[in-house]
Order: sequence, then structure tokens, then C-alpha cells
Amino acid sequence: MDTRRILEAFDRIARERNWLPLQTPKNLAIALANETAELLHEFQWLTDEQVDEMNPKQRERVAHEAADILMYLLALCDRMGIDLEQAVEAKIAINEERFLK
Repeated sequence: MDTRRILEAFDRIARERNWLPLQTPKNLAIALANETAELLHEFQWLTDEQVDEMNPKQRERVAHEAADILMYLLALCDRMGIDLEQAVEAKIAINEERFLK
């Protein structure tokens, strides 16, 4: 996955729409939470069996919400100067220390 290309595409749309000034870390975190709620909405009131049997259109909606979440997360980390790959590696090490030892 080319996260730089994803972020560039996300920012290109924001520049075209003049949304970049609004994309502060606080606003991006709020947008991320909203997108996560939209993902949860796709699963609300479904049993595990119903989730397993989702039709292609339902799975596509889940995929779109997951993509929105990723894009907002990448933008948030970029605006805050966070190297997400490094942060993930550090968190995995913390979790391994905490839960595997």
C-alpha cells in the first residue's frame, strides 16, 4: 500500500474544495470518529452469521467506510508529524512486551 500516494490523492481533493484550512488535527480526529461510526452502522443489529453472509453491495459499503477511515487517519498523522509505520512498530513491541512475556 502506497500511503504517500493515498495521502496525496486525499489532499488533492481537499485543495480543490478549499478544505485544507479546515483539516486541523482536531477536525481530522472528529472526522475519523464519524467515519468509524459510519462503519459501525453497517454492522448494527446484525448477527455474526448475517455479517458472514453480507452481499457484495454491503461488503462494498464496509470497504468504502474502511477506506475513509484509513485516509482520515493518514491525514491526521501527517498533520501531526507522526510516522504511522514507526508508531505501529513501536506499539506492536509494547503489546508483545505486555502480553507475550
